[in-house]
Amino acid sequence: MGSYDVSDESPERRFRTLFISDVHLGARGSQADLLLDFLRYHDADTIYLVGDIVDGWALKSSWHWPQSHNDLVQKLLRKARKGAKVIYIPGNHDEFLRNYYGTHFGGIDVVENTVHTGVDGKRYLVIHGDIFDLVVQNARWLAHLGDKAYDFAIQMNRFVNFFRRLFGVPYWSLSQWAKQKVKNAVNYIGAFEQALAAEARRHEADGVICGHIHYAVIRDEAGIRYMNCGDWVESCTALVEHDDGHFEIITWADQLQKPAQVPQVAARAA
Repeated sequence: MGSYDVSDESPERRFRTLFISDVHLGARGSQADLLLDFLRYHDADTIYLVGDIVDGWALKSSWHWPQSHNDLVQKLLRKARKGAKVIYIPGNHDEFLRNYYGTHFGGIDVVENTVHTGVDGKRYLVIHGDIFDLVVQNARWLAHLGDKAYDFAIQMNRFVNFFRRLFGVPYWSLSQWAKQKVKNAVNYIGAFEQALAAEARRHEADGVICGHIHYAVIRDEAGIRYMNCGDWVESCTALVEHDDGHFEIITWADQLQKPAQVPQVAARAA
């Protein structure tokens, strides 16, 4: 896709904080080019990388690292060099980085989890979230099987949408449709949100910011503000905090559109 004509030095929109998760660099489904374009257009004082930025699972089975993946890594390092505070919280797909908690490389801090303080003083636990996914924790082989099935669904989704574009029909998400229709998926998402809200409460936080299930949303869960960044495989979403303190989900999936708030996007138990 073509990039927006916005320089690194003067992006059109700047936020107090930017939260990005589930980019899956190294996986064929990663839309790193779209995230790279998003980062040319947006900037923030603090950037949280909320897990699964690199997909170690995919790289183990098949090496895939195009130039756009290199460019994205360089873009993040450049933002850190220019003064942005960048914090990396590894997930299950980039769990190899969990051996480096407390380290600092290229201007990026690697931590297990952290607490973000909003403009109004409210505290938000920032965590990838996979430790609350019983499939990942207790049936790793099943998680990998689900990962392959999701990759297949993504490929089918792109095939379908290629023809939809030819006929001028809007984008349609197979993954989103399936997960909104399948009762077990809906129950899983609800249980995940409740577990993360309980963990935030245990940390005496007012909310939680996470990733992992590829389902971007902002909602209140039993008195706790639950916010999920979404992903950059299909829905291409980021969570941002504005200078006045309010949070917003931005989607960048349609290259012909400017950022817009989206209430819900595709889900994935990964």
